[in-house]
Amino acid sequence: RWFCPPGGHVLDPFAGGSVRGIVAAQLGRQYSGIDLRPEQVAANEVQAASICPQASPRWLVGDSRYLSDIAPAEYDFLFSCPPYFDLEQYSDDPADLSNTGDYGAFAEAYRAIIAQAVSLLKPDRFACFTVGEVRGKGGSYLGLVPDTIAAFEAAGAAFYNEAILVTAAGSLPIRAARPFESGRKLGKTHQNVLVFCKGDPIAATNAVGAIEANWQETIEQL
Repeated sequence: RWFCPPGGHVLDPFAGGSVRGIVAAQLGRQYSGIDLRPEQVAANEVQAASICPQASPRWLVGDSRYLSDIAPAEYDFLFSCPPYFDLEQYSDDPADLSNTGDYGAFAEAYRAIIAQAVSLLKPDRFACFTVGEVRGKGGSYLGLVPDTIAAFEAAGAAFYNEAILVTAAGSLPIRAARPFESGRKLGKTHQNVLVFCKGDPIAATNAVGAIEANWQETIEQL
């Protein structure tokens, strides 16, 4: 509702789960999500059929490196959460970005996917990626967050907003104790929500239109 026009078409090049598609459909947006795994797409479709059969989102099986061929269209919002390199391996498929094994190869393919996705985005529209940082074999951060920003900027979308998505914090002392003691690695309880704009942000805002929001209530809740 904040960044996609009513009735607009959402593109999700890393549609590993059903949530973004179902929420988009429930809010009256069209949705096209791409995922490499047929079994994941089938699971998404089953969930959508039980929740929003009247306006089912669309998932397509394919490699997002060929995004322009799989889902050629003009989109009003780019919204996704990419794989965090090899933090979680989703399949044994060599085409799976989480299975590349080399961050340089991962980053090259990732940049190509972002470039294609931005090229399919209409002018004066927003994009949003939720990403988190990951560590390499030596323990240092690899730079997934700044690499995401650089990829969008190279594709012609300006870095416009950043927010923090707070994740489960209750178990952090248990999860972080040993890495901190052995190598002073701090635990993370957040992901970065990165918002970009292709074109004029004022025109993009006007395309979205007014939104219903009780800002005072939101402030009080915070």
